[in-house]
Amino acid sequence: MSKITTELLLERAVPRSTRLRKIETLNLSKLQLKTGDLDPRLFSRLRHLQKLDLSDNLLDKFPNSLTLPDLRVLNCNNNKLEDVTALKQFPLLEELTYENNVYLTLNDDYKVMFLLQNLRLLNGKDITKLANHVRRVNSRKLTSKVTAHWEKFFRDQLPKKYTAEQVESLKKKFLQSVQTNVVYGPSSLSEFTRWRVKMIAEEFLACLLGLELNTDPEPEEKMDENEEDSTESPKEAAEDEDPVGDFSSYINNVVVTPRKRKRNNSRAGSGKKRSKSQANMEEEAEDVSAEPLHFLQCHSKSNSREDFKTQLWSCVFEPLLDCGARKDPIVSSCRTVATCGGESVCLIDCETGTVLKKYKVPTEEFFSVAWTTLTMEISDSRKKSHNILVAAGRRGIVKLIHVAADFCYGEIKAHKKPIATVCFSPTRETHLFTASYDKRIALWDIGIPDCDYNFKASQLLLLEALSIPLRIALVPTCPDQYLLAGCEGGCFAWNIKLDKERKSRPFEAIFQFPDEDGGVTSSHRVDGLAFLNDDVVVSKSSKPGCMYLWSWSRSFDTKGKGYQRTVSAVILAELEWSTTDMSYLTLSTCPAKAYVFCGDEKGSVWMYNLSNYTTAWSSAKGKRSDKRIPPTQILKWPELRMNGDQLPEVLVNNVVSDPSFTYLVVLTSVNITAIWKKS
Repeated sequence: MSKITTELLLERAVPRSTRLRKIETLNLSKLQLKTGDLDPRLFSRLRHLQKLDLSDNLLDKFPNSLTLPDLRVLNCNNNKLEDVTALKQFPLLEELTYENNVYLTLNDDYKVMFLLQNLRLLNGKDITKLANHVRRVNSRKLTSKVTAHWEKFFRDQLPKKYTAEQVESLKKKFLQSVQTNVVYGPSSLSEFTRWRVKMIAEEFLACLLGLELNTDPEPEEKMDENEEDSTESPKEAAEDEDPVGDFSSYINNVVVTPRKRKRNNSRAGSGKKRSKSQANMEEEAEDVSAEPLHFLQCHSKSNSREDFKTQLWSCVFEPLLDCGARKDPIVSSCRTVATCGGESVCLIDCETGTVLKKYKVPTEEFFSVAWTTLTMEISDSRKKSHNILVAAGRRGIVKLIHVAADFCYGEIKAHKKPIATVCFSPTRETHLFTASYDKRIALWDIGIPDCDYNFKASQLLLLEALSIPLRIALVPTCPDQYLLAGCEGGCFAWNIKLDKERKSRPFEAIFQFPDEDGGVTSSHRVDGLAFLNDDVVVSKSSKPGCMYLWSWSRSFDTKGKGYQRTVSAVILAELEWSTTDMSYLTLSTCPAKAYVFCGDEKGSVWMYNLSNYTTAWSSAKGKRSDKRIPPTQILKWPELRMNGDQLPEVLVNNVVSDPSFTYLVVLTSVNITAIWKKS
């Protein structure tokens, strides 16, 4: 039986009433109400209700036919709402609050702004200007993109005379294609964009082909031509508190004078000066392939503008949700990146330079971050995919963060010493590797949290190393069987197959490399390690001035028996790099574009396009390149000044691109995150 009766409604009216039709304000908070308790037949009698309080209940959605034609104010705080689209049944709604519904995100904010034409206040903030942008500018641009996609890829597929079956088939293909390929706005709004694109595409086809729409058509609106694109959101200035850490969006601005040079068998280059007012910068350029977008000081201790000492160590791009079975990394790329250093982890929109989130633990120094996508149960046995960010560092503790909910829901005390790096298995979303200063690499099953964020983590493997592991990489062709690690004392491989009984395992192989004296060595610091493709490994630094490219399959003889074998790395080529003896300046790769990146001790980024070499290397008889391969381009560190003073010496600790190599994120030793964009 429903908890809501006529008597209850009359009693909870403000003031109390004798007839349902006279009620204008109604308080139904703190009644443990579920969606099924909202009886549309009973609510349809509240014809003059203007204010409704449903806060502190258990609602996961709204019924579609509550019929409250005069509702102006709605409070849904502290529920379990998962969707907001049913709110369109309240067209006169002016004020809406739904804070502390952990499954609602910024995408839902944008949906209600589009659906509710009279909405002025959302979660206590005036959204009039932003809502107009969403309804007009955003819709106009998406409509243009949808139309262009049809004209370019689908118009010629429609025959002059077509059957209903042909139309339905073409409609299905078009809707799928347009939602995948039409992109607009920040990646944090990708779900909203796909939702609007589908809506616009259905309206477009209905108009073009005379189809019937399943949903109510949205009214067309004229646009003010002077209105500009905006990335403002009602949540952006918020600073939410969390029991384990806090999120905020603090950022310092730096005046920049960058210089960029393209390497073309020469390290020098000059060009014509041009101005870029948005970043307050002047630059010298000559046929460059990347340009600086933003220089951010967002990891400062205590938010100090004078902090140029915090070291930044790790960054990784957020995976897009709802990618299904797509394997193309370019289609799955995103422009939101997680960075870590000092006491904080930041989420940054690379295009706008906006710090979307900031998570802080005052007693921690974060060294590594990694993403995974978990399918979590939300309610009534229904499931939904969510991105989870893990962060770890000096305390040996792994933090588990549900980013969309701004919530650190747990931690794993993984090691008694600092964690140098972490990574997730590409095939098992809950399997996390942690490499520690205790000379061990642990494999954890972090579990999947339930709707109350209860989870159970367990250790599955413990890999013993002879020295501190600095970088780890799973072998792409067999990620459930072999793991590589660059350590303080060499490059090692472990068998990580879980069907074996032994939980604690020594390494299976150690690799030998040429040294600077002309011999070979297996005892050297390897502080950079990554796969360029399924077989080619890039590593450094057994000798100064170069990085090695070598073949995993030709080096590691899987037929060999026993543990702790010494094997010679089959070198394919050497990359020319800085002659510095500075350690821990790590490298990264962009497999989809066959690029290698590595920063140096002068703030420069060395970039290598190896697409012309990979085919030859894939041959079993592929020979080693005789000469060192020079960088395709070197991005020079610009002159940065803060309060008129030039910044101190800059080391590039890490540099990472998104999967499509649109953005390049550079992490430095002076608390500056630099973001470059490929031209």
